[in-house]
Amino acid sequence: MRTMATDKGLEELRWVRRKSRGLYWAVGVFSFVVNLLMLTGPLYMLQVYDRVLGSGSEQTLVALSLLVAFLFGLMGVLDFVRGRVMARVGARFQDDLDHRVFSAALRRSSLGRTAGAQTAIADLEAVQRLLTSPVLTAFFDAPWTPIFLIGIALFHPWLGALAVAGGGALILAAVLNQVSSKKPLEKLTLASHASNYMSTQLQSEAEMISALGMREAAFRRWQKTREKSLRATVSAADIGGFFTTSIKTFRLFLQSAMLGLGAYLALKGEITPGAMIAGSILLGRALAPVEMAVNQWAVVQRARRGWTSLAELLTEVPPEIARTKLPEPAASLQVQQITVVPPGETQASLRMLSFEVAPGEAIGVIGASGAGKSTLAKALTGVWRTAGGKVRLDAAALDQYDPTDLGRYIGYLPQRVELFDGTIAENISRLAETPDATKVVQAAQSADAHEMILKLPDGYDTQVTSQGGRLSGGQIQRIGLARAMYGDPAILVLDEPNSNLDNEGSTALNSAIRSMKAMGKSVLIMAHRPAAIQECDKLLVLDQGARRAFGPRDTVLKEVLQNYSEVKNSNTPGGVQ
Repeated sequence: MRTMATDKGLEELRWVRRKSRGLYWAVGVFSFVVNLLMLTGPLYMLQVYDRVLGSGSEQTLVALSLLVAFLFGLMGVLDFVRGRVMARVGARFQDDLDHRVFSAALRRSSLGRTAGAQTAIADLEAVQRLLTSPVLTAFFDAPWTPIFLIGIALFHPWLGALAVAGGGALILAAVLNQVSSKKPLEKLTLASHASNYMSTQLQSEAEMISALGMREAAFRRWQKTREKSLRATVSAADIGGFFTTSIKTFRLFLQSAMLGLGAYLALKGEITPGAMIAGSILLGRALAPVEMAVNQWAVVQRARRGWTSLAELLTEVPPEIARTKLPEPAASLQVQQITVVPPGETQASLRMLSFEVAPGEAIGVIGASGAGKSTLAKALTGVWRTAGGKVRLDAAALDQYDPTDLGRYIGYLPQRVELFDGTIAENISRLAETPDATKVVQAAQSADAHEMILKLPDGYDTQVTSQGGRLSGGQIQRIGLARAMYGDPAILVLDEPNSNLDNEGSTALNSAIRSMKAMGKSVLIMAHRPAAIQECDKLLVLDQGARRAFGPRDTVLKEVLQNYSEVKNSNTPGGVQ
C-alpha cells in the first residue's frame, strides 16, 4: 500500500523504471504485431474448412500453408525478441539499482534496523524476475483479449456471449486467487525468512554449538521455524494449486463448450464449420493472459512485496549527498556536546559529552560495562549519527566528509572483529579488488603483525573465512588492527583492542600505538584492561553516558581509582571500573 513514508522511494524506483520507457514501447509494438499474427491460426482454419475443402484445390492449400508457415515463423521471432528485450529491461533495472540498494541496506543494517543487505537484494531480484517473466508479456497481450472476444462475437452473438461469460468467470477466479493467496504468501515469505535467518545464525556459531553439545537443541529450535515455513508453503500451494487447476480445467471445458455450441450453430446453418474451429482457437488465445497471470501469481505477489520494501528502504535511507572533497585532515578531533541515541532506542547512551584530542595523543576511554564506550566509538567513526552536538575532524564535522574518505581518515577496530572470505591481504586492504601490496605490508608492520602473518602457511595469501578458519581470536584481532591502520589514517579508534590478545599481542598493540603517536597521529582506546591504557596520555572516564573525568592519565586514575598504584604497575588482565 502506498503511504507518505514510501513516496520518495517509489519515485526513485519509477525514475529507474522510466529509463527503459523506449524499450517498453518497443515491446508494445512487438506485442501488437505478435497478437495480430495470432489471427493466422483462426483465419487459416476458416480458409481450409470454407474454401479448400469446398473446392478441393491442393494448390490453394499449399499456398495457404506456406503463407501460414512464414507468418508463424515471423510471430515466433518477434515473440522471442520481445522476451529478450524484457530480459534486458530487467537486467538494466537491477544493474541501475544494485549499488544504491546494496549501500542503503548496509547503511540501515549498520544501524541495527534490518537483517542486512541480503533481504533487500532478494527484493530487487524479485522485481527483476517479474520484469523478465512471461506474466509481464501477458500484460502486453491483455488489451487484445476484448478484441478477440469481439472477433468471436462477429461469428455469432451466442458464441460471443459464451466467450464473455466464460472470460468473466476466469477473471473473477483470478481476482479471488489474488485475494485468497495474499496472506498465505506473506506468511510464507516471513516464515521462510525466519527459518533461513536462524539457519545462517546457527551455522555461524557451529563450533560453539558443537562444543557445548547444543546440536539437538539447536536443531529442534530451527525445526520449529522450519515447520512454520513448511505449513505456510503447503497452505500457499494448496490455494494456488486450487485456483490454477480450476482455471485450467474451466478454460479447457470452455473451449470444448465453444466447439459444442459452434457445432450446434453449424448444424443449424447459422455459421460455417471453419467459424466453429476459429472461434475455439480465438477463445483460447483471448484467455491465455488470464491463465498466465494466475499461474505466475506467486511471482507477481513477491515482486509487489519487493517493490514496496524497496520503496520503504530507499525512502528511509536517501542517497548520499555529493560532498566537496576536503583536504586530508590533521589528527585533531573535537567532540562538542554530543548526545547519541542508539538506533531503535529512545534513551540516550551518551549525553552532552565534550573533549578534544590533539595530534600525537592517545586517549583511553574507560568505564563500567554499559557506560557508553562502544557508543562513543560508533559516533566517532560516523557509523551512528549524533542526536545533538558535533564531532569534528580537523574543524570539519564528520558529515562534511564523504563516507569513503572518512573511512580512510579514521581507522576503526570494532569490539568484535570479523574477517571476510578471502586472503589476509584482501582483508587488510579492506576488500580491494587489487590489494596494494606495499600498503598492506605497511599496515601490518604498523600493527606489529607482519612477522605473525609471515609465519602462517601462505603468509599474506593465506585464505581465511568469515569465522577466521585456523586463526585464533588474538590473530584475528591483530589482523583487524592492521586493517584499521591500512591507508595511514589520521585517527585510530580501537574498541577493546586487546580483549583476545596474549602478552605478545598486547606488546605489539602498545608498540603500534607508540608508532602512531610518533607520527603525529591520534589514538582513542575503549578499554577494560589496564594493559590497553599504558600508552595513553589522557583518560576519559564515562559513567552512565556522561563524562565523569577527563585529563592526564595518572591524575584521572588517582581521582577515580582506589587501587591506583596496582593498576599503574599492572601488565596483567584486570578490570578498570
